[in-house]
Amino acid sequence: MNKTIYSKKYKEIISRLSKAREALKLTQADVASALGKPQSYISKIERCERRLDIAELIELSKIYKKDPKYFFEI
Repeated sequence: MNKTIYSKKYKEIISRLSKAREALKLTQADVASALGKPQSYISKIERCERRLDIAELIELSKIYKKDPKYFFEI
């Protein structure tokens, strides 16, 4: 049984990331390619299996054309 250690607020941030990606009609593979990472990298972030750090959030916000603050407006 998998248990997550991530808070509700963290999950909301990740949900905003997923929605921002989908709004631009980008696949996980598109985003991963832009970062030079495998598709599973983005998949694990979106499933809360991999912790996202602030530097990664900044890179993702550039790809998603959002100010990083957007993801914290919860």
